[in-house]
Amino acid sequence: MTVKENLRPGGRSARVQASVHKAVRELLAEMSRTEVTIPLIAGKAGVTPSTIYRRWGDLQQLLADVAVDRLRPDMQPIDAGSGKADLEAWAEQYAEEMSSGPGREMIRDVLAAQAGANACKCAEFTRQQIGLIAERAKARGEAFPDVERVMDQVVAPIMYRILFGDVPDAARVRDLVARVMDAAL
Repeated sequence: MTVKENLRPGGRSARVQASVHKAVRELLAEMSRTEVTIPLIAGKAGVTPSTIYRRWGDLQQLLADVAVDRLRPDMQPIDAGSGKADLEAWAEQYAEEMSSGPGREMIRDVLAAQAGANACKCAEFTRQQIGLIAERAKARGEAFPDVERVMDQVVAPIMYRILFGDVPDAARVRDLVARVMDAAL
């Protein structure tokens, strides 16, 4: 079961989602992930377990939904004066946030969910951020690579390294950005 889309933006549905998400975040801060259960979440959120099962299907889908919500950018990329500088600043921050302990947990939660919709949402958040950087660069008259090229040549290598071992350091991230920017010229 996947998270239901197109629910009313307000009302009971929004209150339930906010309450359940808050309960999940608080429980994860208080205890080990393996100790968190739907009945515990329901009790803390003030809803019945059946409400959670009906809306999210299972614990992993709920954890993925909470992770997606937390991975949603809360601000626009920094304007550092040029497309390359903007992309470097964004990519360094992205690598740092995603490779942190909480970042890795959120990535795992999103990827562990059976439905791929949450992973697609995260990818779309990233595309939107890169798209904003590209728009600013083009408004300045600068050459900037296609968003999908940045996804393939900057974001994908960062994520691969985070998922399968070492954390990409700032020098590695700047090298990825330099390569994709050089190809755009």
